[in-house]
Amino acid sequence: MRCVIARFPFDLTKSGVLESMKGVKPEPVVGESVIIGRRLYPVKQVGQVITRQDRRDFSVGEVVRAMAQLGFTLRGLPEAPAPARVLDPLQRASAMLGTPVSV
Repeated sequence: MRCVIARFPFDLTKSGVLESMKGVKPEPVVGESVIIGRRLYPVKQVGQVITRQDRRDFSVGEVVRAMAQLGFTLRGLPEAPAPARVLDPLQRASAMLGTPVSV
Protein backbone atom coordinates (compact mmCIF):
# COMPACT_ATOMS: atom_id res chain seq x y z
CA MET A 1 0.00 0.00 0.00
CA ARG A 2 1.31 3.43 -0.89
CA CYS A 3 1.63 5.84 2.05
CA VAL A 4 3.12 9.33 2.19
CA ILE A 5 5.21 10.00 5.30
CA ALA A 6 7.25 13.20 5.57
CA ARG A 7 6.41 14.06 1.94
CA PHE A 8 8.03 10.82 0.71
CA PRO A 9 6.00 7.95 -0.78
CA PHE A 10 6.47 4.50 0.74
CA ASP A 11 5.06 1.18 -0.45
CA LEU A 12 4.25 -0.51 2.85
CA THR A 13 2.73 -3.90 3.52
CA LYS A 14 1.70 -5.44 6.80
CA SER A 15 4.17 -8.29 6.34
CA GLY A 16 6.91 -5.81 5.43
CA VAL A 17 6.32 -3.83 8.63
CA LEU A 18 6.31 -7.04 10.68
CA GLU A 19 9.60 -8.06 9.07
CA SER A 20 11.16 -4.63 9.66
CA MET A 21 10.20 -4.63 13.34
CA LYS A 22 11.39 -8.19 13.96
CA GLY A 23 14.21 -8.11 16.50
CA VAL A 24 13.63 -4.44 17.41
CA LYS A 25 13.33 -3.93 21.15
CA PRO A 26 10.37 -1.66 22.04
CA GLU A 27 11.20 1.59 23.78
CA PRO A 28 9.08 2.70 26.76
CA VAL A 29 5.72 4.01 25.57
CA VAL A 30 4.95 7.58 26.59
CA GLY A 31 2.44 8.67 23.94
CA GLU A 32 0.55 6.95 21.15
CA SER A 33 1.57 3.40 20.33
CA VAL A 34 0.98 0.58 17.87
CA ILE A 35 0.79 -3.17 18.50
CA ILE A 36 2.99 -5.10 16.09
CA GLY A 37 3.06 -8.82 16.66
CA ARG A 38 2.62 -9.11 20.41
CA ARG A 39 4.66 -6.03 21.26
CA LEU A 40 3.66 -2.45 21.95
CA TYR A 41 5.88 0.09 20.16
CA PRO A 42 5.86 3.90 20.29
CA VAL A 43 4.58 5.28 16.98
CA LYS A 44 7.70 7.39 16.42
CA GLN A 45 9.96 4.34 16.84
CA VAL A 46 7.96 2.42 14.24
CA GLY A 47 8.08 5.37 11.85
CA GLN A 48 11.84 5.66 12.23
CA VAL A 49 12.41 1.95 11.56
CA ILE A 50 10.12 1.62 8.53
CA THR A 51 11.11 4.92 6.86
CA ARG A 52 14.78 5.11 7.97
CA GLN A 53 14.22 8.82 8.62
CA ASP A 54 14.86 10.95 11.65
CA ARG A 55 11.91 11.14 14.05
CA ARG A 56 11.75 14.91 13.65
CA ASP A 57 11.01 14.54 9.92
CA PHE A 58 7.51 13.05 10.29
CA SER A 59 4.50 13.46 12.54
CA VAL A 60 2.79 10.89 14.73
CA GLY A 61 -0.38 11.41 12.70
CA GLU A 62 1.25 10.31 9.45
CA VAL A 63 2.48 7.04 10.94
CA VAL A 64 -0.80 6.43 12.81
CA ARG A 65 -2.75 6.86 9.58
CA ALA A 66 -0.45 4.46 7.70
CA MET A 67 -0.53 1.81 10.44
CA ALA A 68 -4.33 2.03 10.70
CA GLN A 69 -4.67 1.56 6.93
CA LEU A 70 -2.45 -1.51 7.15
CA GLY A 71 -4.68 -2.97 9.89
CA PHE A 72 -2.48 -2.62 12.98
CA THR A 73 -4.05 -1.94 16.38
CA LEU A 74 -3.32 1.53 17.73
CA ARG A 75 -3.44 2.83 21.28
CA GLY A 76 -4.02 6.49 22.07
CA LEU A 77 -2.49 8.60 24.77
CA PRO A 78 -2.76 7.09 28.25
CA GLU A 79 -5.64 8.46 30.30
CA ALA A 80 -4.55 10.95 32.93
CA PRO A 81 -5.89 10.15 36.40
CA ALA A 82 -8.56 12.47 37.72
CA PRO A 83 -7.10 15.16 39.95
CA ALA A 84 -7.58 14.48 43.65
CA ARG A 85 -9.94 16.81 45.45
CA VAL A 86 -8.02 19.31 47.55
CA LEU A 87 -9.48 19.89 51.00
CA ASP A 88 -9.03 23.09 52.94
CA PRO A 89 -7.79 22.74 56.54
CA LEU A 90 -11.32 22.84 58.02
CA GLN A 91 -12.58 20.12 55.70
CA ARG A 92 -9.50 17.96 56.34
CA ALA A 93 -9.88 18.25 60.15
CA SER A 94 -13.58 17.52 59.85
CA ALA A 95 -12.91 14.45 57.71
CA MET A 96 -10.34 13.20 60.23
CA LEU A 97 -12.96 13.49 62.98
CA GLY A 98 -15.47 11.67 60.85
CA THR A 99 -18.02 14.43 60.50
CA PRO A 100 -18.14 16.12 57.10
CA VAL A 101 -18.55 19.88 57.00
CA SER A 102 -20.52 21.32 54.10
CA VAL A 103 -19.15 24.59 52.83
